[in-house]
Amino acid sequence: MTAILGISAFYHDSSAALLVDGQIVAAVQEERFSRLKNDAGYPVQSINYCLSAAGLKLSEIDHIVFYEKPFLKFERLLDTYLAFAPSGVRSFGRAIPVWIKEKLFQKSVLLKQFVQHDPDWQDKGQLKFSEHHMSHCASAFFPSPYEEAIVLSIDGVGERTTTSVAIGRGNSLEIKKEIQFPHSLGLLYSAFTEYIGFRVNYDEYKVMGLAPYGSPIFRDTILDYLIDVKDDGSFWMDQSYFNYATGFTSINGKFGDLFGEPRRAAHEPITQFHMDIARSVQAVTEDIVLRMAASLSKEFGRRNLCLAGGVAQNSVINGMLARSGNFDHVWIQPAAGDSGGSLGAALAYWHLALGQPRTQPDKSDDMQGACLGPAYTQSEIEAALSVLGADFEALPDEDLFQTVAKDISTGKVAGWFDGRMEFGARALGSRSILGDPRSETMQSKINLQVKGRESFRPFAPAVLAEHSGDWFALGQDSPYMAMVAPVAQSKLEPVAAEAQPVTGFDKLKLRRSVIPAVTHVDCSARIQTVTANMHPRFHALISAFFDETGCPMLLNTSFNGRDEPIVCTPEDAYRCFSQSGLDLLVCGNCIVRKDT
Repeated sequence: MTAILGISAFYHDSSAALLVDGQIVAAVQEERFSRLKNDAGYPVQSINYCLSAAGLKLSEIDHIVFYEKPFLKFERLLDTYLAFAPSGVRSFGRAIPVWIKEKLFQKSVLLKQFVQHDPDWQDKGQLKFSEHHMSHCASAFFPSPYEEAIVLSIDGVGERTTTSVAIGRGNSLEIKKEIQFPHSLGLLYSAFTEYIGFRVNYDEYKVMGLAPYGSPIFRDTILDYLIDVKDDGSFWMDQSYFNYATGFTSINGKFGDLFGEPRRAAHEPITQFHMDIARSVQAVTEDIVLRMAASLSKEFGRRNLCLAGGVAQNSVINGMLARSGNFDHVWIQPAAGDSGGSLGAALAYWHLALGQPRTQPDKSDDMQGACLGPAYTQSEIEAALSVLGADFEALPDEDLFQTVAKDISTGKVAGWFDGRMEFGARALGSRSILGDPRSETMQSKINLQVKGRESFRPFAPAVLAEHSGDWFALGQDSPYMAMVAPVAQSKLEPVAAEAQPVTGFDKLKLRRSVIPAVTHVDCSARIQTVTANMHPRFHALISAFFDETGCPMLLNTSFNGRDEPIVCTPEDAYRCFSQSGLDLLVCGNCIVRKDT
């Protein structure tokens, strides 16, 4: 037996993953245990969980692989400050002591942490280091169902690299092309995230959600001044508009002057200008990735594409890639951001360093539906709810599915806690909030009363895979809610004519389809296709809703409150239920209802 532990930590989205003889046993983010959103600390609880899932002690782990190489990142930091000197002196002065004290000697920091997991653990050279983008590429290719594929990793920056292109074949993975810092598509998107008044490395998905409310009127300005894009999708960025290389912010005053308005403060209203800015940077990002993918398809002649890295979380672009015709299949790692680096580091070591073969699955992929976190037995759930003083009813499966489906069909919102917790940013039917997609009021109800977030944020349909083609124009499965596609024409409804064109958030008031709660203002949806093989109980619930209503889908969003991670334990679920506008909580086979 060979056990490999992967670790991602110390930047954002810390995580751990464990392989035993090449099979994924467990993978989880630290935030789910610590309850700190995007927790960047050492993933002590994640490692403990992975070890317990395998029944192993740390001293029984053969290899421990960190997801990037700190020395290479430190070299890039020094090179950058030298290249931009004397700019960034203050930033340099703050960064270097931290690097010298902690990050430059990350190996010794990690080795000291390992003892807390197992007093018998001894350093015998188990600790290894992968490269950041190799970890991303490995996480994208090796769990995929493809024997060969083009692998594309795009994010902010790893050690030096911001974009990597690799070719995966069998158990080999070879980097073919790279774009280096400071030219970064991820950092371009983050710069606009900051400019619109959102948080960098936190709220980029809000820019994507805001974009359909605007027009791309600043697209040419971005292309003329900020980024020079070649026919093959490669690019160069004018650093005089940015501050991320040596400063404490992503942008400088020249950036705001270019667009005619200063950066929006978080408390200030979002205007049509900000919507147009969001649409413009989204359009530019779409154009670059689509150009890049088309060029790579032509150059390397592979018909499968695998994606990872932060930009691979842009589900609008993913859907465009799937519909582009350049590839037969597109597969996105469900933990595409840095959390997936722990899994990629472990997989890279197993296949590339140890030369172990891949075993092609007889299923869609090797990710097990991304259900790689903790699960709780029915008796454990009942015990936890009893301690919390919850009044619950336990039902057998068939009664449970029919009861919950009927409740949702009458407008109730359910917290759904079932099976192993998902790995990655999306709730896929294990830690989900569920509603009726046919309801005209459901989107605003969940946004405002349940999740306490911005009204413009869209929700996803979790649709029975066997019916997805009747409802959405995607053309392939999307099991990880990672692709946006148009709602089928047959399901759209004519929008009532208005005396004045509807702009901004007023677009939310218009009914566009027979499933308005999951139809975005551009008549698209971020789709999760659900199969009985991958998610049997969730599939059974949606099937019960289909039998009840004739609609083969549910609104699905992550089970969490505002600015908190997805729930992990029954206690987390009950607390979120109690403090939010949820109408019922379904934990395993238990139903808890609010007092009426």
